[in-house]
Formats: sequence, C-alpha cells, structure tokens
Amino acid sequence: MINGMKYWAMALLCAGLCGCGRGSAPASRSAERFNPAAVDGARALDEVARLVALGRRDSGAPGAERAAEHLRDRLRAAGVEAEIEAFEDDTPRGRVVFRNVVGRLPGRGRGLIILGSHYDTKSGMPEGFEGANDSGSSSGLLIELARVLNAGPKVAPEIWFVFFDGEECMIAYGPRDGLHGSRRMARDLVESGRARGVRGVLVLDMIGDRDLTVSLPRNATPELTRMLLDAARAEGARDHFRLQPGEVLDDHDPFFRAGMPAALLIDFEYGSAPGLNDYWHTAEDTMDKLSAESLARVGRVAVRFINALLEKERK
Repeated sequence: MINGMKYWAMALLCAGLCGCGRGSAPASRSAERFNPAAVDGARALDEVARLVALGRRDSGAPGAERAAEHLRDRLRAAGVEAEIEAFEDDTPRGRVVFRNVVGRLPGRGRGLIILGSHYDTKSGMPEGFEGANDSGSSSGLLIELARVLNAGPKVAPEIWFVFFDGEECMIAYGPRDGLHGSRRMARDLVESGRARGVRGVLVLDMIGDRDLTVSLPRNATPELTRMLLDAARAEGARDHFRLQPGEVLDDHDPFFRAGMPAALLIDFEYGSAPGLNDYWHTAEDTMDKLSAESLARVGRVAVRFINALLEKERK
C-alpha cells in the first residue's frame, strides 16, 4: 500500500511537472505579447480630431505649444508618464523654441523601443489649415498605441512614445531646417550612450488616408523593414504595404544615420486619384479624408511589429 501510494504520488507529481512544462512556456510568451486587436481605430480618429481642433501647429508659434501641452495631457490621461522637452535650435528664421513630447513606459530590463510621430504642421499654410493626415493621423494613432500598450504586459525594454516638433522645414530641408526634434533626440541618445540599447525606432507619418498605401523607404534598417512586412502579412494587410525604391527624409532618418535600427511607415499617395499626392500640404488635408479603418490597420501592424521586437529580444 505504501509503495502504491508512492507510485501514484510520483505519477501525479510527474504529470504536474510535465503539464507545467508544456503549458508554462506558451503562457509566459503570450503574457509578454501585446494584443493587436485592442487597437481601436475610432478612438484613434477621435484623438486626431481633438488635435486638429486646436488649429495650426507651426513650430515656434503659440499653436505648437498648445498642441504639445495637449499631447502631454492626453498621454497622461492614457496612464503614461509624459513630459515636454523644450529646446532652442537655429533655423533659417533665427532661433526657435521646439518642444518634443515624450511619454515613457518603464521596462523590466535593458533596451529601448521608440514609437514616433511629428505633430507640427507646415508653416505658411492658409488660415484654417488642419493638417489632418500630416501630422494629425500619426499623432492620434500614437496616443491610441500608448493607451493599448500601457494596458498590456510590462515588457523588458522601455517604450517611448515621442511626438517630434520641427519635422517640417521652413524653407528647404538642410542642417538647420527640418527634423529638429528627431535630430535632437538622436544626438542626445548617442551622447548619453543609450543609443546602444535602442532595439528599434518606428516613425509613423501620414497613415490615415482612406485609400491606404503605406510605403517603406530604402533609408531604413532592412531587418526592421522585413519585420514590418511580416507584421502586415500576419495582419492580413500586406496589400496595403509596399517597399519604396527611394529614400524618404523623415524623423526616422537621424536615428538611422546614427546607427540605431529605425524604420518609417508613410503613405505618400494622398490625393484625389490613385497615385496622386495632391492633398499633401494643402487646404484639402482635412478630417473627412481619413479613415478609422486605416488607423486601426496601421496600429495593429505596429503592435505586431513590437511583439516581433520583443520575441527577438528574448532569443
């Protein structure tokens, strides 16, 4: 009887251990994955509308400061620690105050993932210019991504949600014109030594068009580009994402040039007919051109991409 009890006890123990061994790894992996389906396109579109309602957001103008404060407050409302990082920089029009808005989700270990969008609008636009797609769409989606990721698991890398100021040039892109916020952050990361821990920088821009055609430019880290295309395929959205043979100058580029893994998702076919971009930087860039479905599609791909970065981190 004692031997029999020992046998059954050992059998139960082995079954329990084996069961835990089979179940624990998948449970642990799933516990460290964010849910792409949690991205709500309608909620992201509402965030776009809130930002656009503030008016023009030209760098250095009062509208940009209002927008920065608004984005900081919306990040905090999503449960994310956020602050405004103000700095001065030279421009063709003299010294200008720029304001990056940075939200941070602390991680359980080393490493950093950056999700970015610019929030400034092109200067010189007519009164009433909305900038709904450029730069409202990516900024609204970034608030939604902050909400989704904050509600998910606490993962190893720290995650930053960065709203860059000064992406738009005042006259023509150059060392003192355009990409002010992203150049500043990339430089600070290099100088502080944190650049070595950056696992990925993903910048979103003009991703709300109803007729979504997202391009991935050549000036990006090839591995991240492949991961984004894989994420689009897994989401069933591969037809909306394509490789672009040329380069695109955007806020991912300073990070990429500084040796950090970086990529960009941008839709440069934003117009009155397929293949055109005639709404860009015009009064036609309005809320009615945007789609909650497009925002949700890009957001879900971004979440899948982050999950792929986390999986890579664990290997």
